[in-house]
Amino acid sequence: MAGEYNGSSKASESVFKIPPIKFTKLFINGNFVDSVSGKTFEAIDPRTGEAITRVSDGDKEDIDLAVKAARQAFDHGPWPRMSGSERGRIMMKFADLIEENVEELAALDAINGGKLFSHCKAMDIPGAARNLRYYAGAADKIHGTVLKLSEGFQGYTLREPIGVVGSIIPWNFPTIMFFMKAGPALAAGCTMVVKPAEQTPLSALYYAHLAKLAGLPDGVLNVVNGFGETAGAAISSHMDIDKVTFTGSTEVGRKIMTAAAASNLKPVSLELGGKSPLLIFEDADIDTTKGKFVLQALTDKKQFQKILSYIEHGKREGATLLTGGKRLGSKGFYIEPTIFTDVKEDMTIAKEEIFGPVMSLMKFKTMEEAIKRANNTTYGLAAGVITKNLNVANMVSRSIRAGIIWLNCYTAFDVDCPYGGYKMSGFGREFGLDALNQYLQIKSIVTTIHDSPWH
Repeated sequence: MAGEYNGSSKASESVFKIPPIKFTKLFINGNFVDSVSGKTFEAIDPRTGEAITRVSDGDKEDIDLAVKAARQAFDHGPWPRMSGSERGRIMMKFADLIEENVEELAALDAINGGKLFSHCKAMDIPGAARNLRYYAGAADKIHGTVLKLSEGFQGYTLREPIGVVGSIIPWNFPTIMFFMKAGPALAAGCTMVVKPAEQTPLSALYYAHLAKLAGLPDGVLNVVNGFGETAGAAISSHMDIDKVTFTGSTEVGRKIMTAAAASNLKPVSLELGGKSPLLIFEDADIDTTKGKFVLQALTDKKQFQKILSYIEHGKREGATLLTGGKRLGSKGFYIEPTIFTDVKEDMTIAKEEIFGPVMSLMKFKTMEEAIKRANNTTYGLAAGVITKNLNVANMVSRSIRAGIIWLNCYTAFDVDCPYGGYKMSGFGREFGLDALNQYLQIKSIVTTIHDSPWH
């Protein structure tokens, strides 16, 4: 499929060229291959609701082949054995190739993920290159410590790659999520089996192609399209995968933990749902507050219908619909920006993650009440605080149980800033050196010392 898209219904979106779809198969052991079953499924354009192409449908047998390739590459291949600087050099080349193909990659996430082309070109794709370069720079700085042990012994620690990593990524940020996990895992010397969301596989396959061009050895990075209940479940329960990293719903996160425990007790890191409050105090300077909010298509019909059902919940339970609340246009999966007022804490729209353009407004009188309401949730992913009072900012940011607090800003992300949840928003951290450590094992080495002149 090729052609042009004119985002005339979205004033900020420009005309961009839809590229031909080059990669639709599975990427295993350095080659694009059909699924064992030969099955395929449709990749949908959420801006129109129409099929773009068909992609190979990976299942347990395909995951087995990908894991076998990744295991061979880890146990016997050069990637974990080459120097960190050499891994970093290849990752830098990978980043260069991403920037060279920014137009095509941005178009793929736009047509397959419903994202704004301009946003992908300016933010998501360059962000992937920055992520790779950040961890490429860290690849040769992985080291342990020297231990001062009791009399007669000396010791030190090694930080070793954890092994074969299963990465299951969501549809909301297909590029960012791919490299949020691949960047630190590759820098650590791990090999990977990546399952992109079934809604957004196209850019992941393109990245697999670029990885090979950059010089990643065969088997280091494998991409298997497929569904959560088949390919995702096979990753979670696989006896030869050493770690699973997942971003998605809390419900699926529980299933992954259960499968990991029931198989080989592999460690997991989970970045799950959130209900992230934005606390705006009376002295807030709204004009200088920074945030990033983008109106785009919902990724698929299921999510589109789910958000419309939440809007109906809000109206039915007594919240006041201030604006929006309806489908936007007649084509594709767009919903009007929706704001509810008079929202109570026990309402469905106040308790559950909606994951769409729906905002609930609630009033508070005191700082203590604001903190209590912000913590009255099973989630703990993020929160924002808007105030000019430094004491209020410090008190509130330390009192809210969430993994990141944005002060006088919102959704401010950076590759050097760890990101992850408290409570049912999961555990483990993405970004920063904390993410790198999740793909490393600590090994202690102890040896005897005879007749040491000092202890």
